[in-house]
Amino acid sequence: MFNSLSDRLTATFKNLRGKGRLTEADIDGTAREIRRALLDADVAVPVVRAFVAQVKERALGLEVSESLNPGQQVVKIVNEELVGILGGETRRLNLAKNPPTVIMLAGLQGAGKTTLAGKLAKHLKAEGHTPLLVACDLQRPNAVKQLQINGERAGVPVYAPHPGVSSEFDTATGDPVSVARDGIAEAKAKLHDIVIVDTAGRLGVDTEMMNQAANIRAAINPDEVLFVIDAMIGQDAVNTALAFQEGVNFTGVVLSKLDGDARGGAALSVASITGKPVMFASTGENLDDFEIFHPDRMASRILDMGDVMTLIEQAEKNWDKGEAERMAKKFADQEDFTLDDFLAQMAQIKKMGSMKKLLGMMPGSQISRQQLEQFDERQIDRVEAIVRSMTQHERVAPKIINGSRRARIAKGSGVAVSEVNQMLERFTEAQKMMKKMAAGGGMPGMPGSGKGAARKAKAKGKGKKPQQKFGNPAKAAQAELEAKNKKASAPAGAAFGQGAQEDFDPSSLNLPAGFEKYLGK
Repeated sequence: MFNSLSDRLTATFKNLRGKGRLTEADIDGTAREIRRALLDADVAVPVVRAFVAQVKERALGLEVSESLNPGQQVVKIVNEELVGILGGETRRLNLAKNPPTVIMLAGLQGAGKTTLAGKLAKHLKAEGHTPLLVACDLQRPNAVKQLQINGERAGVPVYAPHPGVSSEFDTATGDPVSVARDGIAEAKAKLHDIVIVDTAGRLGVDTEMMNQAANIRAAINPDEVLFVIDAMIGQDAVNTALAFQEGVNFTGVVLSKLDGDARGGAALSVASITGKPVMFASTGENLDDFEIFHPDRMASRILDMGDVMTLIEQAEKNWDKGEAERMAKKFADQEDFTLDDFLAQMAQIKKMGSMKKLLGMMPGSQISRQQLEQFDERQIDRVEAIVRSMTQHERVAPKIINGSRRARIAKGSGVAVSEVNQMLERFTEAQKMMKKMAAGGGMPGMPGSGKGAARKAKAKGKGKKPQQKFGNPAKAAQAELEAKNKKASAPAGAAFGQGAQEDFDPSSLNLPAGFEKYLGK
């Protein structure tokens, strides 16, 4: 969502690199480009003005002028100010001292409240809670049914005493306020520690909808009221947020559809305008595409600094520790990296989610953004199909895969033979790298790394005797003279099996007269 904004800010900061001192004109130009980038991203005008003014004030102060690297200091200031308008710090749910904790969802129709209710329930269940979903949207067609399906997928029970309407032509019946109140009683009776109340939305802000939401809030007295807003609606996000703040007085914001291709101004505007923190973000259609909103990490993503902490958390949550220990033992024993291992590692990566999202969390991802956008997620499935089309013996010993075997594998996996060839070439390179790393040789292709470099250095110095040093110059000169005399008197090689360093008398060999000169005598 923030690709365009990230690209423009990164390009702006490139102009500051390498400058030992920033002039006022440099700072004015940078502030002007930041202003344009934020306005193009649909950030609310009051937010942009306050943001740019604060950045400019700090950049013109001693904070930058006395810095060793002024360009990096400006980037640091922009990062800190972005964190500020995104909410400052991570905000967690306020849990009730006496369960159940009641969470009410509010927002416009189509913002994704019902889907988010299922995501939030699954997230809380994974943290050890026992949530209950309450279906109070009795006006949107099949809203109750949708919540029940999401609850079933999340493994969370749904309280839905009223079926709601099944089409837009049906007249809405039932009292959502009574359903909400009865849902709380149901949660207390069945010892659920969290209740998530899904309320109705509208295509626009109107008095009837606000009154209904206000009545539900008054009836259940929720601990948290989460305003679910579509991150793709742009400038109108501010007006909608202010209307809901006045109508239901929400305590936190949830951004939905954060994986969209819109410009993302809502995310940068709502928290600053309303003063209420963004608490969660929905990043996809699956129930697992849900995360806690961290302002500092989001600011890092916008400035193309990556989000390594979220990447580590996802790895810790989804990575199989048993599989990791097995691979570590395999490395320690220097066993071959097989196609079965390759398949297991791919399965582990798939558990972490979309490859595009994972690669997007890496620092500097904007450098290869075009390649990232063109990346086909189905490529991983095709590679998996190729490996699964092989026999067990072929997976362990891929060198036996000849032309006929490759044709059979390609036919079995539904791909071209060229794709099988490419996959095997990539695997061979990966196998070489794994062998190198297992042997402690470092990464292939890196000069001066690993045991090979150590062996070369050892061989280079082999055979050389350390030069003897003396503190007394007279002794050093005497030793040098003795070494020269010894070298001159030594025979060129071993004579008749005698050692080269041994002294011998040539006359004892009964040689012809005058032959001594050939022996260096």
